[in-house]
Amino acid sequence: MDIHEYQAKEILAGYGVKIAEGGLAYSPEDAVQRTREIGGNVWAVKAQIHSGARGKAGGVKICFSHEEVEAAAADMLGKRLVTHQTGPAGKVCSRLYIEAGTDIEKELYFSFLVDRSHERIVMVGSAQGGMEIEDLAENNPDAIKKIYIDPAVGLLDFQAREMAFALGLDAAQISHAVRLISGCYRAMRDLDANMLEINPLVVTKSGELITLDAKMGFDDNALFRRQKIAELRDKTQEDSREMAAADRGLSYVGLDGDIGCMINGAGLAMATMDMIKLAGGEPANFLDVGGGASPERTEKAFRLVLADEGVKAMLVNIFAGINRCDWIAEGVVQAVRKIDMKIPLIVRLSGTNVEEGRKIIADSGLPIITATTLAEAAEKAVQARNEQVAKEGAA
Repeated sequence: MDIHEYQAKEILAGYGVKIAEGGLAYSPEDAVQRTREIGGNVWAVKAQIHSGARGKAGGVKICFSHEEVEAAAADMLGKRLVTHQTGPAGKVCSRLYIEAGTDIEKELYFSFLVDRSHERIVMVGSAQGGMEIEDLAENNPDAIKKIYIDPAVGLLDFQAREMAFALGLDAAQISHAVRLISGCYRAMRDLDANMLEINPLVVTKSGELITLDAKMGFDDNALFRRQKIAELRDKTQEDSREMAAADRGLSYVGLDGDIGCMINGAGLAMATMDMIKLAGGEPANFLDVGGGASPERTEKAFRLVLADEGVKAMLVNIFAGINRCDWIAEGVVQAVRKIDMKIPLIVRLSGTNVEEGRKIIADSGLPIITATTLAEAAEKAVQARNEQVAKEGAA
């Protein structure tokens, strides 16, 4: 789960990380009022969306008068910002963060990430901040410093100092940097975050270290014990299909294809998507219904997949172990009858009670295409999709 910049800054400020003064605005009038409360004569108006590279999309503007702030706020609010992270659909800006201008001397990059391959927390820093870390890694990898932290031991003081020196800070700033780095690590550890990024972390002309932009991501599986973090979720910034699935206890990831998938087990789901691509098709989603797929749960999964209007065919691939094929078959038949499907449906069942499941589908009298192997199911799904597209094109 991601949160907004202003939310991440509020969290970090509670751990002793210095941020510039700022406030939230939902209208141009709010934005002007925030500037009056902040004071000064330079302000940054920042669109609050779950994406980086907002500045390139017109989502960050530096203003020097109340009139400029009002105009910038009016331009951003309700606007769909498109960045390389949002994809072509973009994300709508519904709130702004108004922040006091900062007299910047130098921009740095700093982050903590979970590195699953090393089973460690990796601390990443660079004296070259303000740009995308991916671009920096490609163009100048030597400018990036990585320090691995054993989560069983935690961040050690010498590691924080090592990173502070790698950021090119003056001796007088090292102790401030160590406190900032330690505060960030405590925030990540205490709140079950899996990512914390400050870009840029700036050194002001007076020598202060200020967090100018911040991002935090959290482990969805730990939200049950982090109620205050869960309340920060902004569902308008997330894929509506994925949110609907999460609310129903289903694992769903929306993709760009047009063959809908309903599968039990993440490994089988990935294998099925590979087979669809091998057969010449493109999956519309990753949907794992899990081990307890009752007929009611199966119907919910059907409705979720078919809510995507771009789906031209649907493949159900179930290998029953904990599940039973007759349960799945009953759910499929129940769903097809209730939903009145307009697209081809391909079903492949294998495992516990497979013969009973196949009999339920055969006796239903519904136009369900069956398959016995994964390869056959993928080929039939692609063929059915092509026929559906051709039929819709001729209509």
